[in-house]
Amino acid sequence: MNHLFRKDVAIQAILYIAQCIERKDLHKICKILYYADQSHLSRYGRSITGDTYIAMEYGPVPSNIEDIFKALRGDSYFSGCVEDLKEFFEITNKYHLVPNKKANMDYLSESDVECLDFAIDKCKDKSFAELTEMSHDIAWSNTKRDRTMSVKDILREINDSEEYASYISDKLKLEDFRI
Repeated sequence: MNHLFRKDVAIQAILYIAQCIERKDLHKICKILYYADQSHLSRYGRSITGDTYIAMEYGPVPSNIEDIFKALRGDSYFSGCVEDLKEFFEITNKYHLVPNKKANMDYLSESDVECLDFAIDKCKDKSFAELTEMSHDIAWSNTKRDRTMSVKDILREINDSEEYASYISDKLKLEDFRI
């Protein structure tokens, strides 16, 4: 289990994204989160959500957030445990997010918002196919389907040095181990 996942921050990041984009489909939200976390890891040494990314057919997917979305859709063993999540958002037509409130910005740091805005700008006008192609990057290509993507590869994708990618990867493993 990934102890670094920051559920409350992730929920607020999703709500923030929903405020900023017109088409609120889960695919687009997942890609924005991927690029925001990638950017934040590179610039500040931590991800926004603390989630683990899985290389799925249509690109990287944040594992814990995907579990939340599945539960809200009723596609999960834990679907009965989602009442507290419904105060934030719901899923319609299996793939569209409907926010039930605005993001509580007290949960998001300035650097979180900076990287979320960067990723929103990068993805907001892209189609499903464009986002899929764009996210089929080196990190995704180096990972077997439905497996965890390497933090090193995620950072290599944006040309971070091998030393920095190794440092951040090791740092995250130590932080997860300590908790």
